Amino acid sequence: MEDLKEIYERISFLRQKGIKMKEMAEQAGISPSVLSAIYSTVLPAYLKNTEKGENEDEALNNALVWVNNVSKKKLLGSLANLKNSLFAMEIIPKSPSENKINPFLTQLENNMQETLNRISYFSGIYLSYSISSGSHSLKIEPYLITPAETGCYAEVGHNNAYGVTHWGVVMMNGMNHLYLTFNENQPPQLALYHICLKLPMYDHPPLLRGIYTCFDYNYNPVARRILFVKYSDSIARDEFMKLKGELKAYEVLNEKEQAYYNYTCQPGDIIRMCNIPSPHMTEEDLTIEKKILSL
Repeated sequence: MEDLKEIYERISFLRQKGIKMKEMAEQAGISPSVLSAIYSTVLPAYLKNTEKGENEDEALNNALVWVNNVSKKKLLGSLANLKNSLFAMEIIPKSPSENKINPFLTQLENNMQETLNRISYFSGIYLSYSISSGSHSLKIEPYLITPAETGCYAEVGHNNAYGVTHWGVVMMNGMNHLYLTFNENQPPQLALYHICLKLPMYDHPPLLRGIYTCFDYNYNPVARRILFVKYSDSIARDEFMKLKGELKAYEVLNEKEQAYYNYTCQPGDIIRMCNIPSPHMTEEDLTIEKKILSL
């Protein structure tokens, strides 16, 4: 009776796509009340009974006792037609009405298009400087800012200090800020890594300053100062991929790198949060958190 499980999953799928039970019942040529009883009562009980170890026939008999408008003979006799009807239904995407359009998503889409027209001033390869999450070393990582190969948006590449490359999108707030956004983890997990760079009144600036927010190793949010220094005007991917991120201790930094360290790696350049185990969650916890994070 594998068909019963497939029918249940198909009805669930169609409902998620906005198709009503009445439409499914009309397609299958059965009463909406019967289909509703099958879906909401009989099939869930049947699947639960089989999980408990009952054989398929016993599981179905025990599931049907909960309804009085569905017989076993009629159900089994209509399974093939019901399954074929449900899988034959086409899912037609519905155009959202104006009051259901998310204005924020529309703004993001428009912004990515507009960013393409201005990104040439800031395209190229940069080396970023910030403090490492796991030590007090200077973290040096290459970034590539460039129009995407498809020509539909501007993108950013990031070779981190641990040998992983991330790709994200670039957006601009007029000529004031440059936003770089990535997902640090593999889908479906979402762990946004976001950089906001302040844009100076300067064409093709040699460096950009900003703040980046991400998660630390315990998935607590953290914000840090970051510095982007132009490495090359090239937007060649092969040149960018040759550059690797690294961690450098203060003792081996050259004079420029020491200046970058002093700008990005001091205690005041890091904003952190964490969860303090507490059964009460009072104002005192806020004081304890600040003390722990200041150590």
